Amino acid sequence: MSRIGNSPVKVPVGVDVKIDKKTVTVKGPKGTLDFSIPAPISIELKDSLLCFKRKNDLRAVRALHGLVRSLVNNMVIGVTKGFTKNLEINGVGYRAKVEGKTLNLSLGFSHPVLYPIDNGISIAVEANTKISVTGIDKQRVGAVAADIRAFYPPEPYKGKGIRYVGEQVRKKAGKSVGK
Repeated sequence: MSRIGNSPVKVPVGVDVKIDKKTVTVKGPKGTLDFSIPAPISIELKDSLLCFKRKNDLRAVRALHGLVRSLVNNMVIGVTKGFTKNLEINGVGYRAKVEGKTLNLSLGFSHPVLYPIDNGISIAVEANTKISVTGIDKQRVGAVAADIRAFYPPEPYKGKGIRYVGEQVRKKAGKSVGK
């Protein structure tokens, strides 16, 4: 029995949910998101609550039950509040700036790293080393933040690179410690 799938999603005031056959469209103050529902899952809207039902108790269907509920819940949260991922750059002379629809990263390479900013995603840079990625789609915000981090992941010896705010990087001892 899926505990996550059985709990309903509360639809706040100002959010419009439309269920059309196997597609859910959520419209709110920040934008619109849609999602196609897998066949064994059905959704009902009653009294501003979204209830999720499954057709049978196969293991794969039970897993989809909780997944679909979580994805629709993230859609409702996204169109009301939005999602944010924060990154920080560590390293001498490393910095970032937004130029139009591109993020310009100076990461110690011989060339600047340019990252095009997608529609629906906004990137803000504070103090040249703090990057904030915001948007209404949780999956896209996380993917953009992961793409930016992948340009220079934190290295374990000096800790230089791009990391998530609050991420702990375990530092290794250098070769001079062993002598």
